[in-house]
Amino acid sequence: MSGAGGGKVVCVTGASGYIASWLVKLLLERGYTVKASVRDLNDPKKTEFLLSLDGAKERLHLFEANLLVEGSFDAIVDGCEGVFHTASPVQLSVSNPEAELLDPAVKGTLNVLQSCARVSSIKRVVLTSSMTAVAYNQELKDGVVVDESWFSDPSYCEEHKLWYPLSKILAENAAWEFSKVNGIDMISINPGMVIGPILQPSASLSVGVVLNLVNGAESFPSAPIRWVDVRDVAYAHILAFEVPSACGRYCIIERFAHCSEVMKILNELYPTLPLPEKCSDSSPLIQPKYEVSNEKIKGLGVEFIPLEVSLKDTIESFKEKNLFRI
Repeated sequence: MSGAGGGKVVCVTGASGYIASWLVKLLLERGYTVKASVRDLNDPKKTEFLLSLDGAKERLHLFEANLLVEGSFDAIVDGCEGVFHTASPVQLSVSNPEAELLDPAVKGTLNVLQSCARVSSIKRVVLTSSMTAVAYNQELKDGVVVDESWFSDPSYCEEHKLWYPLSKILAENAAWEFSKVNGIDMISINPGMVIGPILQPSASLSVGVVLNLVNGAESFPSAPIRWVDVRDVAYAHILAFEVPSACGRYCIIERFAHCSEVMKILNELYPTLPLPEKCSDSSPLIQPKYEVSNEKIKGLGVEFIPLEVSLKDTIESFKEKNLFRI
């Protein structure tokens, strides 16, 4: 990659996360100096793999920060030109949605933006949102094409107890409102189910879907899923910062594919793997079969890695991390 970031200082929150760690890797490769936050500087599982990245010794500076502590990000964003806010809890099963998901997502986002509002050097903030903040509402029907103008309905998510989607909806909505009032140039990246090689020592929730399939699952989910490669998502964040004309929201999906199609690809790639053959009887909330437009993100310069390549690279990274053995 080119040295587009030479001399520039940027911040990445939640740097030990799946998307964030790839973002740190690509930023360092492009010559940026990266100030990155983690929850616990004393946890080697959160820091060692980041500090071993190319360029980290010279240009990666780790900080400890808590999403719920006001002012926690002041020192991290100070002196930065760009801020990539990726830190947000990712959990599908919670006993206390307010404490475990909603507060860290919404208050955490506002805490980061409040720190940004106090720093004059920041030119743009890029927020990691989600397709769940786009496509959960009553307007969703078979055959429709969803794009960046769509917004999920919070009441729909509350009704169906979709707490993670609700956390992303409320956080993004709060971020747009705060940015407008405070004159912050903000862009949101809204990816679907993110897969691809992992840099961390363990699998994230999204890529864990694939790990479960190759690690003895009895069945595969009965659901169509919006798939995208983590490397494309990280690169999209960087383009959103670097391209002056970038604006608003960006949906980022390579393909909408049912899990049965994914199983077919995996069987062709790894015919000796003991993959599940039957579809799960317990279905999640079934969404209509719709399309997602990726024209806007392509216009930014993203060329998508095909799902087949993403799946292969995902499994090869599992092998490298000894997360399973063929």
